[in-house]
Amino acid sequence: MSEARGEGRDRSGNPTFVVGCVDEDHRGSEGGGMKNEGEMRKGEEEDEDYDSPPERQIVVGICSMMKKSNSKPMTQIMERLCKFEYITVVIFPEEVILNQPVDKWPLCDCLVSFHSKGTNQRFPLDKAVEYAKLRNPLLINDLNMQFYIQDRREVYRILLEEGIDLPRYAVLTRDPDRPEECNLVEGEDHVEVNGEVFPKPFVEKPVSAEDHNVYIYYPTSAGGGSQRLFRKIGSRSSVYSPESCVRKTGSYIYEEFMPTDGTDVKVYTVGPDYAHAEARKSPALDGKVERDSEGKEIRYPVMLTAMEKLVARKVCLAFKQTVCGFDLLRANGHSFVCDVNGFSFVKNSMKYYDDCAKVLGNMVMRELAPQFHIPWSIPLEAEDIPIVPTTSGTMMELRCVIAVIRHGDRTPKQKMKMEVRHPLFFSLFEKYGGYKSGKLKLKKPKQLQEVLDIARLLLAELGQHTDYEIEEKKGKLEQLKTVLEMYGHFSGINRKVQLTYLPNGQPKASSEEEEGPKEGPSLLLVLKWGGELTPAGRVQAEELGRAFRCMYPGGQGDYAGFPGCGLLRLHSTYRHDLKIYASDEGRVQMTAAAFAKGLLALEGELTPILVQMVKSANMNGMLDSDSESLTDCQQRVKVRLHEIMQKDQDFTEADYEKLAPTGSPSLVGSMKIIGNPVRTCDQVYALIQSLTSQIRRRLEDPKSADLQLYHSETLELMLQRWSKLERDFRNKSGRYDISKIPDIYDCVKYDTQHNATLGLEDTLELFRLSRALADIVIPQEYGINKAEKMDIAQAYCLPLMKKIQLDMQRTHEDEAVNKLHPLYSRGVMSPGRHVRTRLYFTSESHVHSLLSIFRYGGLLDEVKDQQWKQAMDYLSAVSELNYMTQIVIMLYEDNNKDPGSEERFHVELHFSPGVKGCEDEENIPLGFGFRPASAENQEKQTNQGSLEDLSQDETDRALPLSETVSIKRSPMSRNRKTGSMEALSETLPTSSKGASYRLFPSCSRQSPEIKQTGLGFEGCSMVPSIYPLETLHNSLSLKQVDKFLNAVCEHSSDAHAKTMKALSALFDTSNQGYGQAPPSESPVRRPPAKALSGDPPAKALSSNSCPAPRMSAMASGPSSTVSSSGPSSPTSVNPAIHFSFSEYTATPSPDPTEELEDNTTPGSTPY
Repeated sequence: MSEARGEGRDRSGNPTFVVGCVDEDHRGSEGGGMKNEGEMRKGEEEDEDYDSPPERQIVVGICSMMKKSNSKPMTQIMERLCKFEYITVVIFPEEVILNQPVDKWPLCDCLVSFHSKGTNQRFPLDKAVEYAKLRNPLLINDLNMQFYIQDRREVYRILLEEGIDLPRYAVLTRDPDRPEECNLVEGEDHVEVNGEVFPKPFVEKPVSAEDHNVYIYYPTSAGGGSQRLFRKIGSRSSVYSPESCVRKTGSYIYEEFMPTDGTDVKVYTVGPDYAHAEARKSPALDGKVERDSEGKEIRYPVMLTAMEKLVARKVCLAFKQTVCGFDLLRANGHSFVCDVNGFSFVKNSMKYYDDCAKVLGNMVMRELAPQFHIPWSIPLEAEDIPIVPTTSGTMMELRCVIAVIRHGDRTPKQKMKMEVRHPLFFSLFEKYGGYKSGKLKLKKPKQLQEVLDIARLLLAELGQHTDYEIEEKKGKLEQLKTVLEMYGHFSGINRKVQLTYLPNGQPKASSEEEEGPKEGPSLLLVLKWGGELTPAGRVQAEELGRAFRCMYPGGQGDYAGFPGCGLLRLHSTYRHDLKIYASDEGRVQMTAAAFAKGLLALEGELTPILVQMVKSANMNGMLDSDSESLTDCQQRVKVRLHEIMQKDQDFTEADYEKLAPTGSPSLVGSMKIIGNPVRTCDQVYALIQSLTSQIRRRLEDPKSADLQLYHSETLELMLQRWSKLERDFRNKSGRYDISKIPDIYDCVKYDTQHNATLGLEDTLELFRLSRALADIVIPQEYGINKAEKMDIAQAYCLPLMKKIQLDMQRTHEDEAVNKLHPLYSRGVMSPGRHVRTRLYFTSESHVHSLLSIFRYGGLLDEVKDQQWKQAMDYLSAVSELNYMTQIVIMLYEDNNKDPGSEERFHVELHFSPGVKGCEDEENIPLGFGFRPASAENQEKQTNQGSLEDLSQDETDRALPLSETVSIKRSPMSRNRKTGSMEALSETLPTSSKGASYRLFPSCSRQSPEIKQTGLGFEGCSMVPSIYPLETLHNSLSLKQVDKFLNAVCEHSSDAHAKTMKALSALFDTSNQGYGQAPPSESPVRRPPAKALSGDPPAKALSSNSCPAPRMSAMASGPSSTVSSSGPSSPTSVNPAIHFSFSEYTATPSPDPTEELEDNTTPGSTPY
């Protein structure tokens, strides 16, 4: 066995790094400088009178399993530690640790010892404790505390005692001696553990920290099932399972699931004043481990905030582990500790190895050789100097992308209304708190089962009656029963029941109800079903997500040369701040999840992506709308619309003035197709009758018995939806219900696209006529004249407009962003840059309304701005905002312009009408392409540099604005033929001036550039079914847009103040907190929120003040010693940088429950 030399050096003078021996003489006083504690003290006393340093070495012993002792991080750090003049490192052999008594173990002055599993055996932690008692070395990591770290219950207890934020949790201990700790009640979408309720999604962790089989259970509304995490096996770290029931054996911690947007942060401390953090893709997202070309898991260093540094300090001190790793979840604007791993090193970071050895060496020398007066020397003292990225020329840097997107292709939405008075319905209404607000929405399986049970019971009671009224009610109950029994199981995404309290019964709403309303209260039951995202809708969303990457600067390394891969590069290096919001409708949420899957190149099921990446934004109606609660203006518009459409004569000039005052070509064209609206409705009704009779004949044909239609629909179900439309469209008096036109168009569009193989006659004619009617009814329901359109649009979009305004204003600094650490980021030459992306998925109403605001809100003057006039002409020609319609805002920054200049920030507005319909492509209105020329920029032909410093990072290039804005092109000359490739390609030569850039291709085949790679990467992924983005305007200033949004929001706020006052008077006390967690019911165990939350919105956006004094709490000695491997982000925002205009006023968050970007209170979102 090798020995440690007395001076810690070999004959060449290099540092000594030895494997400790167990020879008797080695443990003695003459064993090559490895002396016991008494001799060390004696040596120190003898040397006190001399100026020269002692020759005796400080021995650092490494006592761990061989796999850990010989690991690359340990070897790298110990080699650096040996470079300290008076430190020698000795590794304890594994066989000695396992088989020899502790008095035979090598001597050391400082012990690095930690528990781990070996190849076949566990580390004997009790023996290490015994050794420490015997030899009393300086302990780098406390040994007794390591027993606690092996039990997650103890870890959580200690974290709680230290006031460290952690998810809300409860412990289920299956111990016969402690039955009071084993109360588990499992429901369909929740578990109750010892009285604590955890709705899905929740996490189930074994109490043993050595057991890595952690399960996450998903709600039925997201698809159910569970994600099963485990120790990495190859490139897998988790798998999705359809199993939704919790484990019935073993003890577990159940905790609230924290939505982290698919990212985990791992923190590594070296003492209380140093912390290094790395981010990686969450193992629960799709279970695929991202690895580099050498097979190592890809992680990127990120910066910790000031509060996170304080948490790291607390964890290090609480567990008495100098070298300690723990997991941090960044969710809802806060950081939560969810696991403490004990001794843990960073892998593959030379800078960390240098820092770690320096910190440990200083620590050992200060403790064991105080006579040297080693000062505290924490690495990276100058790290808080902001890294200011540079650009060359006048290249615009992409800073923010905001997109509002309609959901994908869905099954036809269907609805049935009936008035109910049976006591069982009133009992159900009361049971679920319907009287608090007068309304009740039932979506959960248990609730829907109760409605089904009532329907079955009432049908049994009504069995023998032949009265007409009874028969009609019986028919509706039969329909209620049939719909609820569909699929053989319940899912909130597929069906829901709404109950509304009517104090005096339902007034006569249509000519169907010839008798007067009955006296006394009743409930209006509305059953909604259908409207699910189809497989085609999922594909559309995923493909659009892939194509969406093309808006971001180009890739680097493995991604170089592939259009759209710059986004993957930005996201994987944590320079992409992405948030995805969706309304609470299942089809919208699934669209958002599918889009995220395509955007970020994820794999596997949508459920884990939905739960982790998509935030439900049911906050003050930001993306949701209650279609049952129409504004006064909408009611008036609908009445006028119905009056005009009920005239049995050709449209007159007066009708054109009344119905199309804006002169929209698409509207006027549809009115010309219709001519006489009543006669057209007659034709539509006759075609529906023909269709239902054809379906009945098919049903009678034995060959069609087992015919399966698209998305598992049967002929019976198809007949049901068409028969219902036939019944509802024309009432007994022969008048047509115009509100059914969208439903008819919805159904015929669905069958034309998905069930065309049935070969039903006249479906195309029905499609043509119903589309013409729908092209009038649908857009005009959102207002007939400009004033009405604005009034209704503001009612829908005010919260969303405010949120968009905040997104654009808060682009630069955000503490909650996973920011790449500049000093540790090899291969990433612009670590200080990050792009903010905010995606809002919603329904047709919000898309129509938002477009109305941009069109009629006074953003620009059509007379003065030719580009805007052309854009308005294009929008007027668009007849339908189909599935996957997109409104995209892109914000660029020119770092060469003065921060106070209006030219510093540049805004572009883009639009796509979504999925292509069945119409002839020759009739498609033509836009001007993606980012065409604007009049102001015609003269700017100079080379405008690059996004990144090209001398360092050549391939991370943005598209130069000089090239995109200098192309003048007639919209009529753009190639619309199938097979034309008009994709934006980062690989185009910079000198090409004659081609029109297309963001999304309009072709059905791949580009030649992509095919030649042979790698199968789709890059700018073909979306043949979705129209490409068209630029509405590409030379707006941020000041212009902000001023416009301010004006719209202020006008809207004034207009709605009276409405809101009236509404609050109706339900002043009973409706407080409806749909959100009460303020007092914070599910997170943490100190008062004041200590963690940022400034109020207005202050955070406009204050120049310094960070709060709370920072001083972090100091352990001199304040300058507080450090981290990453500088903390500034806690205040400089408005001179963000907003270069004096008219700026801070806009409050749309809702107090929604984060001012990320500060959402836990509980305000289901995911």
